[in-house]
Amino acid sequence: MTHRQYFIKGAKDGIPIFLGYFAVALTLGITAKNAGITPFQAMLTSLTNNTSAGEFIGFTLIAEGGSYLEMIVMEFVANARYLLMSCALSQKMDTKTPVWQRLLMGHGVTDEIFGLSISVPGKLDPFYTYGAIAVAVPGWTGGTFFGVILGNVLPVSVVSALSVGLFGMFIAAFIPPAKKDRVVAGTVAAAFALSFLVNRWSVFSGMSSGLKTILLTVVISAAAALLFPRKEEEADVG
Repeated sequence: MTHRQYFIKGAKDGIPIFLGYFAVALTLGITAKNAGITPFQAMLTSLTNNTSAGEFIGFTLIAEGGSYLEMIVMEFVANARYLLMSCALSQKMDTKTPVWQRLLMGHGVTDEIFGLSISVPGKLDPFYTYGAIAVAVPGWTGGTFFGVILGNVLPVSVVSALSVGLFGMFIAAFIPPAKKDRVVAGTVAAAFALSFLVNRWSVFSGMSSGLKTILLTVVISAAAALLFPRKEEEADVG
């Protein structure tokens, strides 16, 4: 297949991602609106930061007046998984692939686009991923843009109701693996319980919500890794 054929195939495979991204990004746009972000600013953020969790954290910290340090740390924690995805894709590409093409792919790597790209039989032609990115990312950026507009014209009660949609997406992300793995389920339960306690204990009252989230993320993930290490063969299967 030629680069053009790979690009077209990637674009076709990216259509379902476009539809899903647009729907989810609408609720993200409403979150951005609640943080005082304009439609253009929200669209630009989605264009340069292709991650729902990262953008949600960013908009939330902006709304709460979080510090730059909190923003940097939380964005790193939320988006660290993309480093692993990019490393995995680099092993699937031809060694002669130029650096600029690798950088372009790295910018557009998301969970869904990674899933498409890694499933391609044999070596990965970058143009397949470019095709998926070219279709999927406009859905993400456009959905965020129109989400802010909807947040400006819809009644407050409707906006509040739609804002819950993004939380539903996050729940849908961890429920399936939690059903299959008791360690994941226990870690999720511990995260909920500790988050509730930290927000109730007076000793943490002077700490911002962003810093609380950072500490909980690091402590819980480190504890799970130390107490329940995964064997190499188990990690390969996952």
